[in-house]
Order: sequence, then structure tokens, then C-alpha cells
Amino acid sequence: MSMHCNQCQESVRGTGCTVRGVCGKDDMTAKLQDLLVYATEGVALAAELQGGAVSRAVGQLISESLFVTVTNTNFDEDAVVEHIRKTLAKRDELNATLSQLPAHDAARWSGSTKTEFLAKAETSGIEALSENEDLRSLKSLVLYGVKGLAAYTDHAAALGYHDDDIYAFYVKSLAALTKELSLDELTALVLETGAVAVKAMALLDKANTESYGHPEITTVKTGVGTNPGILISGHDLRDMEDLLKQTEGTGVDVYTHCEMLPAHYYPAFKNYPHFVGNYGSAWWAQDREFDTFNGPILMTTNCIVPVRESYRSRMFTTGMAGYPGLKHIAARPEGGQKDFSGLVALAKTCKPPVELENGEIVGGFAHNQVLALADKVVDAVKSGAIKRFVVMAGCDGRHATRQYYTDVASALPKDTVILTAGCAKYRYNKLQLGDIGGIPRVLDAGQCNDSYSLAVIALKLKEVFGLDDINDLPISFDIAWYEQKAVTVLLALLYLGIKGIRLGPTLPEFLTPNVAAVLVEKFGIKPISTVNADIEAMMAGA
Repeated sequence: MSMHCNQCQESVRGTGCTVRGVCGKDDMTAKLQDLLVYATEGVALAAELQGGAVSRAVGQLISESLFVTVTNTNFDEDAVVEHIRKTLAKRDELNATLSQLPAHDAARWSGSTKTEFLAKAETSGIEALSENEDLRSLKSLVLYGVKGLAAYTDHAAALGYHDDDIYAFYVKSLAALTKELSLDELTALVLETGAVAVKAMALLDKANTESYGHPEITTVKTGVGTNPGILISGHDLRDMEDLLKQTEGTGVDVYTHCEMLPAHYYPAFKNYPHFVGNYGSAWWAQDREFDTFNGPILMTTNCIVPVRESYRSRMFTTGMAGYPGLKHIAARPEGGQKDFSGLVALAKTCKPPVELENGEIVGGFAHNQVLALADKVVDAVKSGAIKRFVVMAGCDGRHATRQYYTDVASALPKDTVILTAGCAKYRYNKLQLGDIGGIPRVLDAGQCNDSYSLAVIALKLKEVFGLDDINDLPISFDIAWYEQKAVTVLLALLYLGIKGIRLGPTLPEFLTPNVAAVLVEKFGIKPISTVNADIEAMMAGA
């Protein structure tokens, strides 16, 4: 077996990483992650034979197993092997209840080394999905979409929210990946993945807002204080809550990085005076920004880049995140909190962070907040003050081609409003773009999963304007993708009937020409082109 990973936008030459991932993972880590997916398909097949339903414990196990394999989440091979063992044990436990299948064979794997694991496994990379490249392309769309929704479902589960229909879809979709299906069957499964993606994002939205309140318009400081601090990155708001509670009254401040920025928008977190502000920018800049922070850093989910020695001793992982040599904070006990006391103790010995900038970021424009401003927004549209909304959500990344999104934001006419969610916003959320009648020209809904908010806003505007088709709204979609959660969001938008999406900086490598042609024909998906040409087309509604 050889490494072949094409699940992120930055794969080598756009054809897939075959020796070492651009993300930093080596071929062994990649192969073990492929094997974990393969083992998870085994759980799905066992569950399918029992009717397709799974317990919540099994559903969560599948979520966790898939989440571990999302780009930039877990580089710790020992941790991946442990997930493989747990997944195989669950598969065998399910199989043991069926008389026509062999009993437990977990013992066959129990003492295996990483190399022996791979030697005993069948081919488990993307090549195993199908010999036909178009079928493999569609299966990749399903697999990567399911990986993304697993991440969202895992965050919801951390807050005690579950959807058994999502867990049942894991079984259906993962089992389907092992079978020879037609192009039509797989195309239907791709769209069903989009439908379930909407359910997953709605579930997480419900979990977050019922736990912490609806996001509010908030001004977040980007400077630093004089106390030592802890920097928290990732997406998991339950980890945010635990950390804020355990640092209260300790003299240690808490700062957010990258996708944790939207935590500032939730009312529940505004009750902590030591929740100071946001430090730095997008995930890919962390190797230099973490160096100057001086205090402990907590990675709660994906978006880890190779760790520098200068801050290795101060960096911790938790949840599905992992990196070799870093201390991992264990899962919270039932009804309790994770133990962040080690981070607090370390922070007290550290210097305050070095200031990178001193400004403000305004956000908190999730669906509840924007709909509260609906009358103002509608009046601005009807009067012509707002000519068009441009959805520039999704991911950021290292490629210089992503300067396109900064240039688009800067060059858009002053009667346009940008709707955003995800770390793509770091390409333009610190630009001084002004407002339209008090409505900021950049409305940040939050994390990548909060792209759901943008869909809710669009559907509500469709209703308010009395339109039959969401595509008749003065809204254009100019989406940046990087990894599997962005694929999930894309499939959700397609399921909701949104057409004409621009996708960049490049189209996914795993889309064959034939599959890409189908997406163009059915949904009008198109690659980005030049800044001026795309702005002209979007303003014309094309």
C-alpha cells in the first residue's frame, strides 16, 4: 500500500499527496487513518445486517473515528491505533450477535504493531472505493462529506445533543462505500449526504444556542492584557466553557485563536471578565503566532500544523485532536469537566503574550441576530442601499491564491454586504470596509458550521421577498474550501437548491472531469476566475 491523500485543497500539485502530506502527516499516519475508516465501514456493515440502527454509543464511536481522520486533526499514530482497536472491537461485538458471521476476532489484532496492522489489512485507501474513477469520485464526495458532518455531530454530542437519524445515515453511507453502486445511486447518495449535513449543522446550532444563548453583535479586542494567558483554538465550545470556569479568579486570562473567535459572540461567555479577546488569525499562521503567545495553548479540534520546538512544551491537545509528544487532556467524566489544571498551573509561570496587533473585530451575525435586523436589511435592499449580498464563507489556507478573497472583499462595490462564516473571514475581517446605514459590510455568522446560519438567513429573505426560488435573491456564493467540513457545507448548500456557487481557490482534485461536469450541469458550480471578472458577474447575478 502507498499513501494517496487528496482530501484537502492543498494536496501536492493538486493530484494528491503520495509521500508526505502538505499538512505534515507522514505516510504511516495516512495509512493508519485509512485503516480506521476501513474499520469504521466494518462497523457500518455489521450494523446494516442488524437493520441499520445503532445505539448512541456506537453512533458517537463512528463520529469520533471519522473525525480523527479529518485533515489536521490527529497526527498521533498511537492514538489512531487505539481508535482502530476500539472500532474493531465494536465491529466484532456487533458481529458476534449474528450467528452467520464469525465471532470476535479482536484477538487477532490485540498485540499488533502499527506495521502489522497495515500488513493484516486489506487495501483501505481511496483506491479501494472503486476501480472506476467516476464512481470513486462520487464515493469520495460522500466519504468526505460524512467526515465533515461527523465533526459537527461530535461537537453536538459533547453538549448532550444527538440525532439518531444521523447515526443511521453513517451506517447507510459507509456501508454503501463498500459496494458497487451505479452513478445514479451514488449521485442520489451525495445529495442525501447534503440533506443530512443540514440536519447535523442544525443540530449543532441548537446545541450551541440552547447551551450558551444566541450569538449577539459583539466587538472583540485583538490586543493583549498584562496577565499571563491561555490560548484556545479549534471549535469545541464545551471545552471553552470548562476552561473559562477553571481559570476564573486565577489571574490567568483566556484568548481565542482562529475558529474559536466566535465564542466571544455567545452571551454565556460574556460573564467572564478574564475572557480578554482574540489573538492572531487563521490556523495556518499558528506556528509563528503561538511562538509569541508565551502561555499554554489548547487545541480542541482540527487545524494543527507541525509543532515547533519553541512552543511544544506549552501546547496541549484534547478531544479528537492529537500530536505526537504533546500532552493530551483526557475526556471529561460523566457529568463533570475536563481537567485543565495543568494548563492553569503552567500559565502562572509564563510571561504575558506579546502583542501582535491592537484593534477590534465585530461579529455575532448568526441567523437570530440578523433576523432581528430583518426590517432594516429589507428596507436597505428595497431602497437600493444594498444591491447584493456575497457569501464568502469557508476555509482559509496557505496558498497565495487565497489573496483572491481579500482582493474581492476590497474591490466589491460599497453597496454590497459580505456574509461569512468559517476561517475564510480572516482574509478580510480586519479590513475597514465601513457599513451601509449602520449595517456592517462584513457580517460574520461564526464558525464553519455556522454556514447553516447563512442558509437560514437566505431562506428567510426568500420568504420575506415572496420569492419562489432562493436563487432569485440578490445573493452570490463565492466559497473557499480547504478540508472535509467545507465539503459538507457545500453538499448542504446544493441540497438546499442553491446554484451558481463559485468554488476556489481550485476545484477538488477528487472530482473527475465527468463528475465535475455533472455538478456544473445540475448546480452551476464554477471555479473562481479573476477578481474583476467574478465581481462583474456576481453583481449581474451570474
